[in-house]
Order: sequence, then structure tokens, then C-alpha cells
Amino acid sequence: MIDLNDVRKIVRKEYDWNNIHIGVLGSHSALDVLDGAKDEGFKTVVVCQKGRELPYLRFKRLADEVLVLNKFSDILMEDVQNKLLELNTIFVPNRSFSVYVGYDNIENKFRIPMFGSRKLLRAEERIGDLNYYKILDKAGIRRPKTFQDPSSIDIPVIVKAMAANSVERAFFVAKDEADYWAKANELIKQGIITEKELSEASIEELVIGVDFNFNYFNSIIRNDVEFHGIDRRLQTNIHGFIRLPARIQMDLDITLRNVEIGHMWATLRESQLVKVFKMGDAFVEATKSFYEPGIIGPFTLQSIINENLEIIVIDVAMRIGGGTNIWAGIGSQYSKFYFGEPISVGRRIAIEIREAISEDKLDAIVT
Repeated sequence: MIDLNDVRKIVRKEYDWNNIHIGVLGSHSALDVLDGAKDEGFKTVVVCQKGRELPYLRFKRLADEVLVLNKFSDILMEDVQNKLLELNTIFVPNRSFSVYVGYDNIENKFRIPMFGSRKLLRAEERIGDLNYYKILDKAGIRRPKTFQDPSSIDIPVIVKAMAANSVERAFFVAKDEADYWAKANELIKQGIITEKELSEASIEELVIGVDFNFNYFNSIIRNDVEFHGIDRRLQTNIHGFIRLPARIQMDLDITLRNVEIGHMWATLRESQLVKVFKMGDAFVEATKSFYEPGIIGPFTLQSIINENLEIIVIDVAMRIGGGTNIWAGIGSQYSKFYFGEPISVGRRIAIEIREAISEDKLDAIVT
């Protein structure tokens, strides 16, 4: 286990605070992180997988150092980590970092000081001793009802499984136990999931309403929970399917997928913002019960608002990238109310790091 005190000792005793690099894995919100760091005057380093480095080479302004590895998980190699330490790197985790490097490796082998909450990355999953269900319950935030096994299904449900041999998720909807097994067996037959993924899947109440991703930033330096904006997901192939007339949908034999491919802006009635602020505050406080010092920096509560205007949180992101990359270089909807100008979440991270350096607290925002 990477000890919190050891990480902070590296920052305090070994790092040159006048030559900090902000680092990120070259995928999933990396452009936002790099651009925001540059806006605040930092040097940057991006760690790429061979074959996926082109955006970071083409956007020449963004990266001072581009490390190209055979695979993302090679970031754990001693020489790569030593290079990042030599660059005084504060590393910003994203979803790809969690998926390709893995929670066990991040917690036990990755020695680089991270902006954010190292241990809480694991809580994005729905299984294990630390998961977001427990945090939401502690916070008193409503989430979908869950079912332990298919035999207990008594309302329409959504089954959330990981896709086989993929970092994507394979979701399907079922109205009862028989429907569950019919669809699950068909997905197994098609090779989309395996029995192992199915056994680890969560079965949740299907919440009907409008989906909103609420994006927050918990500032350790300013001691404030900021609400930065809202996005919605674009997913294949379901978005194309739902645009078809119902009679055509019924004639098609298509397996629907919820593979996330992009995001779009969204707004919310101003009268509902009180709920959004209170929900973010409660979530931050709850995280402190599971991992000190709690959530650091950006997080997303992926939610559905039903016909009674209740907010039900259906998923959680414990880092940048729940949809915040739509604001890269532009700035989020609500950030102007804090800063007098729109800023991206990537830039907000860099501002926090810059202010931490100014106040001699850089070691307080890393884990």
C-alpha cells in the first residue's frame, strides 16, 4: 500500500515546487488537464500508449514531455516512475488510468504523488468493501434500489455488467427474472459478456427520467465545494435507435449498447440548484468517513431526475472526466460565477495546485 505520509513526504522533501509538471495518462480528459495546466503556467507531461499518441503530438502547445509506452500499464515500470519523479510530477488520474493500470497497482505500486483521492478511485465500482453505494447511503443521497439476485426482481431493472475483454460496460434492461435470463443468455451467446461478468453485475431499479451529470470540485485550499456544470452522455448505438419510429424499432433485431462516445451540454432549472448544492456537500462529507481526507478535486454525480423532480444518483466518478472534457479550453457553465470568467475543470485543477504552492500546502492536495 502506498502510504499517504510517504507520498506527502516526497512532495515536501524531494520536489522542486518551482518546477512542477502536471501529468496525465494520454486518454479520457487528458487534453483538458494539459490545456488547463498550460493556462496556469505549468509544465506538462503526458504518458501515452503507442498508437494513441498522435493528438498529444499534434497539439504541440500542450505537452512539454510525451512519454510513449508499449502499453498504458508500463507506467508502473521503475524507469518510467523515476522519470515522472524527476519531473516533479503531480499526476491527475482519469478513468483510463483506473481501467488500464488497475486499482491494486495504483494503490500499491504507483509511487507518483496524485492530485485527487487515490483510494477512492476504487469506489467507482459497485462491488467490494469500498463502493459508491456505501458512500451515497452514508450521505443520505437517493440511489436506485438494488437486487441481490434475479429471483428477487419485482420491478423493471437495469443490469450493469462489464463487457467481455473490454473496458466498456454492457447494460441491459429486464422486466422480470425470465426476461433477465433471456437477455443475459443472449448477450453471453453473442460474446458481449461472460458468465463471470454477469455474476459480478449489479441489478438496479430502472429509474425513468432525464439524465444529468452534475460536476463538482472539492477545493481543499479554498475549503469549498464548487458546482461547475452539467453534461449528458452520448452513447452508441442506443441514441440512433431511439430516434427511429416505434414500428421500425419493433421490426429490428438489434442488441442495444450503452458505449459512451461523447458528451453534450445541459442546463437545469435554477430552482433545482439548491438540491444540487446540498447533494454535493453531503457527498463530500460522506467520503471523509471512508478515506481521509475525503474526495479531493473533481467528481461527478451521474443522476436521473424523475417526474417528481427527485434526483436519483445512478453512478459516480471520483475524478475528472465524468463528462467535463466538453469544457476543455472553453470553461464550464457555472465556473464564471466563482472566478469571473469561464474555466475548464482541467484549469481548475491547475489553479488548485498553483494556490497550494503559493500557500505552502502542495502536500495537502496529493495522495
